[in-house]
Amino acid sequence: QVQLVESGGGLVQAGGSQQLSCAASGSIISIDAMGWYRQAPGKQRELVAVITSGGDTNYADSVKGRFTISRDNAKNTVYLQMNSLRPEDTAVYYCNVLARTGILVGNYWGQGTQVTVSS
Repeated sequence: QVQLVESGGGLVQAGGSQQLSCAASGSIISIDAMGWYRQAPGKQRELVAVITSGGDTNYADSVKGRFTISRDNAKNTVYLQMNSLRPEDTAVYYCNVLARTGILVGNYWGQGTQVTVSS
């Protein structure tokens, strides 16, 4: 089993910055993709950014140029640096990890962390 612990989040003013982190632990053999999703009230959960084990990244159009995803493979940790935050970035942010703990690869979610951007 894999546990994900998120940190960061909170209240920030528009134009400000914030960093989220997510550390994975447990019986992990390897981690494939790591990513961040978010869900605003009344909306579906959406992909924010993802990074592969090789370091390739992909971003939602709405965050390109403002957010940066990175990972520390030695620490099994993924980060999301958020700059130039906007009120529409307000959401619960969830960490997502594809991790191999045995023969199969499992899809794991963090508990979510609230990010609120005030105007």
